[in-house]
Amino acid sequence: MFNDIGALELVTLIVLAVLVFGPDKLPKVIQDVSRTIRKIRDFSESAKQDIRQELGPEFKDFEFEDLNPKTFIRKQLDNDDLGLKEIRNTFDLKKEMAEVADAVHGRDSDSSSSSSPSSSPGSSGGRVEMTKKPESPVADDRPPFDADAT
Repeated sequence: MFNDIGALELVTLIVLAVLVFGPDKLPKVIQDVSRTIRKIRDFSESAKQDIRQELGPEFKDFEFEDLNPKTFIRKQLDNDDLGLKEIRNTFDLKKEMAEVADAVHGRDSDSSSSSSPSSSPGSSGGRVEMTKKPESPVADDRPPFDADAT
């Protein structure tokens, strides 16, 4: 529960507790807090047991920690009933990204893996050709200019 509290923070909390509650009342406050925490734990355990009984024998392996999405996904990835490891191993992210980069730069993806980028057809060394004028749109595609609207 308090895994990330260091020694300095713990000493600071103790000094603060002594200053706020005083040395006379501090033991009673600690007892009250520990009793309350114990009651909350007992209540949550009894609630978990009631839920397990109500769910029935079909959910005997049900763990409440599985309701956390990260834990659930981690457990499902470890359980390879769906063949997810095979799918994960066949998917190569670097290859997919290289294909996308080749498509963006206009290079042929088959020849880029076997030859240098400057020798692939349709490219000029991986650079975008800036001297070519873009194709002009057809006049009918543009909306009419309205001087009053601007």
